[in-house]
Amino acid sequence: MKLNERSVAHYATCDSPADHAGFLRKRVERHHHHAHHHHATSYQRRWFVLKGNLLFYFEERESREPVGLVVLEGCTVELCEAAEEFAFAIRFDDAGARAYVLVADGQAAMEAWVKALSRASFDYMRLVVRELEKQLEEACKSLAACRKSPRRSSSSGRKRHLSNPALLPLQEKPPPPLPPRRRSAASSATGSPAPGLSPAMPESPVSPETACFSKLHSWYGQEIAALRREWQERQKRGHP
Repeated sequence: MKLNERSVAHYATCDSPADHAGFLRKRVERHHHHAHHHHATSYQRRWFVLKGNLLFYFEERESREPVGLVVLEGCTVELCEAAEEFAFAIRFDDAGARAYVLVADGQAAMEAWVKALSRASFDYMRLVVRELEKQLEEACKSLAACRKSPRRSSSSGRKRHLSNPALLPLQEKPPPPLPPRRRSAASSATGSPAPGLSPAMPESPVSPETACFSKLHSWYGQEIAALRREWQERQKRGHP
């Protein structure tokens, strides 16, 4: 891949925010089939700046131009066994490609760098976007289900409310309970019907048999006649 050096250098030093930055010690090694071709290099302390999937490194923190660039695509970031503590490596999939061995100043710095570099590639971003799209689809389905469920619950709640007599409309309310049976003073005291009161008479003026006005009028007329006969008998016996 060809990069415009001037554009890359400007991007490295412009005011755009960096995803991660800090000092690391760098060692570059190549994989060779013949051991006598392998030559070790010393570690160099460099200032690293991560922007997107581009890892720049400078000689000093105040340097205006980077001395190197690592494009973080088609690679893996992993801890490595090295003589130096807190070492990790950037290894590429291509055989014979350069591997960058980096050493951090401490455990926390190493973990932060490995985490940031592992998330820098477009491959990782595609996985994140795919997962976010999946979560968004599930959230939309859940939202649609939630919008439907209140309607069902409200209709069922309305049915429950209508089945409650206290909440029924006025014309649909059940009739009130029947009042207690009317008793005369004599029947209340003795527990037996009053003299002259026909036992076949209805027990209450508010009953299915006395629902209409004519039946109510007849019932009260019979009750008054019975009370009048009782009063006359009491007068005959000499009781006031």
